[in-house]
Amino acid sequence: MTTNATQSRYRIEGMDCASCASKIDTAVRRMPGVSEVSVSVTAGTMTIHHDNTSDLDAIAKKVKGLGYSVAPLTSGRATAPNRTGGEHDPGDPAGHDHDDHDHDHADHKGDDHATPAPADKMEGLHGHDHGPTDGSWWRSKKGRLTIACGAALIAAYAIGQFVPSIASYAFIAAMLVGLIPIARRAIMAAMAGTPFSIEMLMTIAAVGAVFIDAGEEAAAVVFLFLVGELLEGVAARRARASIQALTALVPKTALLEENGQTREVPADSLAVGAIILVRPGDRIPADGVIVSGEGSIDESPVTGESTPVSKGVGANTFAGTVNIDAALRLRVTAAASDNTIARVVKLVEEAQESKAPTERFIDRFSKYYTPGVVVVAALVAIIPPLLFAGQWGEWVYKGLAILLIGCPCALVISTPAAIAASLSSGARRGLLLKGGAVLENIGKVTAIALDKTGTLTAGKPKVTDIIAFDRNEADVLKYASALETGSSHPLAIAILGKATDEKVAVPQVTDAKALGGKGVTASVDGTEVFLGSPKAAGERVPLPAEHQARITALNDEGKTVSVLIIGDTLAGAIAMRDEPRPDALAGLKALTDAGIKTVMLTGDNTRTATAIGKQLGIEVRAELMPEDKQRIVGELKAQGFIVAKVGDGINDAPALAAADVGIAMGGGTDVALETADAAVLHGRVADIAAMIDLSKRTMANIRQNITMSLGLKAVFLVTTVIGITGLWPAILADTGATVLVTMNALRLLRSPTA
Repeated sequence: MTTNATQSRYRIEGMDCASCASKIDTAVRRMPGVSEVSVSVTAGTMTIHHDNTSDLDAIAKKVKGLGYSVAPLTSGRATAPNRTGGEHDPGDPAGHDHDDHDHDHADHKGDDHATPAPADKMEGLHGHDHGPTDGSWWRSKKGRLTIACGAALIAAYAIGQFVPSIASYAFIAAMLVGLIPIARRAIMAAMAGTPFSIEMLMTIAAVGAVFIDAGEEAAAVVFLFLVGELLEGVAARRARASIQALTALVPKTALLEENGQTREVPADSLAVGAIILVRPGDRIPADGVIVSGEGSIDESPVTGESTPVSKGVGANTFAGTVNIDAALRLRVTAAASDNTIARVVKLVEEAQESKAPTERFIDRFSKYYTPGVVVVAALVAIIPPLLFAGQWGEWVYKGLAILLIGCPCALVISTPAAIAASLSSGARRGLLLKGGAVLENIGKVTAIALDKTGTLTAGKPKVTDIIAFDRNEADVLKYASALETGSSHPLAIAILGKATDEKVAVPQVTDAKALGGKGVTASVDGTEVFLGSPKAAGERVPLPAEHQARITALNDEGKTVSVLIIGDTLAGAIAMRDEPRPDALAGLKALTDAGIKTVMLTGDNTRTATAIGKQLGIEVRAELMPEDKQRIVGELKAQGFIVAKVGDGINDAPALAAADVGIAMGGGTDVALETADAAVLHGRVADIAAMIDLSKRTMANIRQNITMSLGLKAVFLVTTVIGITGLWPAILADTGATVLVTMNALRLLRSPTA
């Protein structure tokens, strides 16, 4: 393994509870050269930051010595092309430069994404296996150990019935079946820097019970402890599967086109730029761009959209979505390790490794809490017999019970279990949050600054008005689309899209010419036709006052107007604007109803921004440079607001960095996902409110978990001291609290309406 990197990631098998992560963290953090360790129970991963003095082989052996298997993970991410830096609104009347028209289609090649070499496998010691990661629970080592311990306990009861004289020895033997592996793990953890592990508390309590002639209870307690750990493993497996199940959406094979032939190949072997055929009803095996064909695609597995999306040539497609009704040919744009689903899974796993403030507090608290429990248990066992003539057996028994009650497992897992479930639930709904800290903070937001283009609006202009002056509307659209055929200008695309929707028969043109800064001309059926700005049109033919007034009114609404001249006749005009997203109004209302201040920050001209702002009912700040947006975010924070900035993640980088939480809107590109703290994958404004709601529900769930874990312990602590409960109820209290906390956290995997 290479030792000159500053970060290394590993897959850890057999780690299914909070104490596992804590022991690994403590052990690895003590290794030379290691500066930071992040361990995710739910993702089953570990990331270490280290310098060149670190011996990565020794680190792997240290983790294996604790009883886990270790395999290095190589990065599957590649660098995607950046989007343009500045915010440009195609709906800006001043920004329509017909000189930019390009009547030749450009061939956009896919960017190469290097396919990483598979991670080298490292054989590990499976001495600690809290639960199955694959297959049935009873086939795992922990499952087999629990079954063996239970069988030994039943056998001990049977022996006690038939040969009472050796019953105590039979129960000790049954206890040792489960206790020996637990004690071995406790010793390993102590040697690695975690002397007060849950396993150590369990070992002390079980051995102590034998010395006070409570072997039967000791055996039962060990068995119940193993059952509790097994249940933790099953619950952790369910949480892990909720996000990993996304990878199962991608088909294993694909139909590759080569030299005019089609053959079936493994989907993970597809190279960027390859052409594949996707038949109706098939799942799409890779991220790609449609090169031929048009049809509906069910994107609900990836984006959560309830209705199929109609897509044609040039449209992007996601791996794992379903092609419904037409054969499509796609050009692959991302390798299997870098497709949308792979990126989402990797981002969630990385997010689960970053601890939330509440989680860090609980970790620090437990470091003092567990030794404190040992001290209290010792005092309960010793002080009454020494100072108040209490019975040693009775008070030692109570001290051992307190030791079991004090196990911090439920408390430690209360926060990470809820956060992991929320991160997974959010990812399945297209809401990516990069870690527990972001998940906590976004629920505290009191002001949100949103971009206009591509955030509140779709980022693509659409035809809003067709004005007939001398010709009818159908003729205006027909001639305009004829002149724009082949152009890649956003306004040309809008006109051609409208012509397609209206099923307009577009005539052929000849002698097409782009006139710099003015428009475009061509000959249609022997007649010269011009389409361009109102100013350029006025230089060709006079614009009557009433027509000029109509154009000015459209401009005041933030619309771009192109005027059509056929021969020497003013034929008509077409108005276009980047329209608000369909859910923008409802999404902003959801935010304001939640008491959150909203403001639009845009670099577009005041007229366009004001028109959109009036339509959406949002405060507008326009004609801003990137540093202006950053300044305004700072001003909001100075006023006492907790600010979120929503944008495309590139042109608003300064403002995103200045905000308490940065949120990227878009389709899950590398740029959008890596720039901000969170991302809304399918671009719905309403999803910002959904993200805030998810945060609030998560924090409420964490408070419930902490209350349950500490509350149960407090109740059983009192009942144990006054003699009502003993060892059995103590371990049931710990195991029960852990299971309750985990199952309560898993409720977050469901949708809010479930």
